[in-house]
Amino acid sequence: MLEKLAIPPNTRFEERNIVASGDVIIGPNSKLSYGIIAKKIIVGERTTIDGDLLGEEIRLDAWCSVTGSVTSKQDAYIGEFASIGGKLTVYGDLEIGRNVRIKNGFEAKGLITIQDPTPALFFIFLYLMVLLRLGRLEEAEKLLEEVEEFDTPLIIPENSQVSIDRISARKDAEIVGSRVLGNIKARDVYAEDSEIFGSVRGRDIVVSNCRIHGAIEGRVVYLVNNSEVFGYIRADRVYMEDGCSVEGGIMGREGVWIKEKVEIPGREEVDEEETEEEEEAEEMGETVEGDEAEAEKSEENEKEEVVELNTQEQKEEANELKEAPPEVKAEEEKDGVEEGEVQKDVS
Repeated sequence: MLEKLAIPPNTRFEERNIVASGDVIIGPNSKLSYGIIAKKIIVGERTTIDGDLLGEEIRLDAWCSVTGSVTSKQDAYIGEFASIGGKLTVYGDLEIGRNVRIKNGFEAKGLITIQDPTPALFFIFLYLMVLLRLGRLEEAEKLLEEVEEFDTPLIIPENSQVSIDRISARKDAEIVGSRVLGNIKARDVYAEDSEIFGSVRGRDIVVSNCRIHGAIEGRVVYLVNNSEVFGYIRADRVYMEDGCSVEGGIMGREGVWIKEKVEIPGREEVDEEETEEEEEAEEMGETVEGDEAEAEKSEENEKEEVVELNTQEQKEEANELKEAPPEVKAEEEKDGVEEGEVQKDVS
């Protein structure tokens, strides 16, 4: 789930907050310089959020730090050693760990339970292992289905940084139908139907029907579907469709291709091509081995036939010598000796 930075449709980066239409999942050890407004908000361990949290359900794992206030319209889970710089307001039940620091106090209208809530991902893993040990496969499948039932989540993987200056992730980034503020740096970047106020840097970068207010730097850049770049493009290879525009320069170390239609290779297609090539290579290898084997067999058969013919000729000559008179034998032997001497001289 946390394998890439995913910004779903209708996500807006405002001056102080990130507004998501669905849920938000933030991996451990991340740093956000924005507040978050969403439905369900799950924050991993040792994550720092510089802003407020507002959602229908909120879960903060251990050692999290929120500089602003936290407001949950339903239930809330606060892990041990977490800190909140503002006020905690919960309209449902509150489960809170020990050694939690809340600067401006808290208010909960439901049941308050003081214990150490297990981290969300760790709890799901333990529960799933117990179900598998007990052989309750149906309940395990149902648990996985429930875990996957997030409402178009905004996913920020672990060890990521999100600020007005920089959006950095060690994994791939996928941005669809959103308005993003910040310079994006990830492994591979795919942006579609979005507007990005900042630069985009990565390895393979695909920009489809987007407006980029900044530069694009990568290994391979695909610019398709009337995309606009208000900056420069620098890459090893640049593929650009007709109808796209670049305000700055385009620098392609290996080349720049401008076509009517640019085909974007997918990973599945690449895998299929590799498997086809491997199959063809195996078939070619089998045919070559078969041809070599047949050639060797034919050579051996020819040698055997020659040997058989030679033995038959020698037998016939021996029989003829036995049946011939002694004078004829002597002459034939002399002829053979002379022929051998002539062959030696020639050699």
